[in-house]
Amino acid sequence: MNALQRPDTPARSDAWAASAHLTDVRYRLAIEAEPDSLCRVLNLFALQGLTPHSMQVTQHDDLLHLEIGIAGLSWHRAGVIAQKMRNLVCAEQVLLESAPRLAGVSTG
Repeated sequence: MNALQRPDTPARSDAWAASAHLTDVRYRLAIEAEPDSLCRVLNLFALQGLTPHSMQVTQHDDLLHLEIGIAGLSWHRAGVIAQKMRNLVCAEQVLLESAPRLAGVSTG
C-alpha cells in the first residue's frame, strides 16, 4: 500500500493554486549517470508526497535520460518541481510538458 492509498496520509494540496485546474505532466530530464542521480530527482517527488505513475530511464554515454509522468498537479506546482530539478547539480536538462490524460490513473 502506498501513501496515496492510505487514508491517514492525504495527498498534499497545492496551497498556492488551490482553485487551479489539475493536469497530468511529463518531465523529460538528462542527468549525470551517477549512482545517486535518480535518488536526487525522485526525492523531489517524495518530499511532496507524490508518486510518479510512469517512469522510463535509459543511459546514453555519461547521461541518464528520464521521462517521468505525474498525474493531478497544478501547472504552478509542476513548474516549482521542475525548477528544483534544474537546481540539482546532476541535472543537464529539464523539460516540463503537459501530458495527455491517462485512463486508469487516479488523482486522489
